[in-house]
Amino acid sequence: MSLLGRLLINRRAGEAHTAWNLPNLQGPETVALTSRHFGDGEAMPAAHAEKYAGGDNLSPHLAWTPPQPETAQLLLVVEDIDVPVGKPAVHCLALVDPASGHLEAGALNAREPAPGVRLLKSTIGRGYHGPAPVKGHGPHHYVFQLFALAAPVDGGPGATSVDRARPRTLLPAVTAPVLARGRLTGVFER
Repeated sequence: MSLLGRLLINRRAGEAHTAWNLPNLQGPETVALTSRHFGDGEAMPAAHAEKYAGGDNLSPHLAWTPPQPETAQLLLVVEDIDVPVGKPAVHCLALVDPASGHLEAGALNAREPAPGVRLLKSTIGRGYHGPAPVKGHGPHHYVFQLFALAAPVDGGPGATSVDRARPRTLLPAVTAPVLARGRLTGVFER
C-alpha cells in the first residue's frame, strides 16, 4: 500500500455531486445499461484502465435498451466517485446518436471516436480516460451514466460552446428533458 493511498483512504468524493443526482438530469430509470466486459458492481478488466495503471485505456463495450422514440440525443457521463477530492472526476463525457444502440470497445477513443459519438471535455481531457486510482486507496467505483434527452444539448452541429465547456459547467446547464436514464458501475483497484 502506498503512503499516499493510506493517507487518503477515508477521503472520497461520493455520489452526491454526480451527474445522476443533478436536479436537471432526473428522469425515469428505464434504460438498462450493460457491458459484455463487466457486470454492474463488478471489477473492470485491466484493459480498460489507463496505460500508466497497467491497462490499454480501452473504453468498454456498452449497450442499452432502446430509449423512447422521441429521444434526440444520448448523454454519456463516466465518473469516478471515489477520487479523494470534493467532487467526482469525470472520466468521459460524450454525446451519442440514439440510433447507435451500443458502443463497441474503443468507441470513445479521443483520436478516433466511433461514428455518431461526439466527445466533449472531461475532467482529464477529451475521450475515454480509464481507471487509474491512487495505489492503496482501495476500490474505486466508475459510474457509467446514460441520459436519453428530448432535445440536443447544443442545439445543432454548428455550435461550439458545448465543445469548450467544462463538465461541471455543462452538466448543470442541460435543459433538455430527460426521457429515460440508466447506469452501470465498474470497480477498479490498484
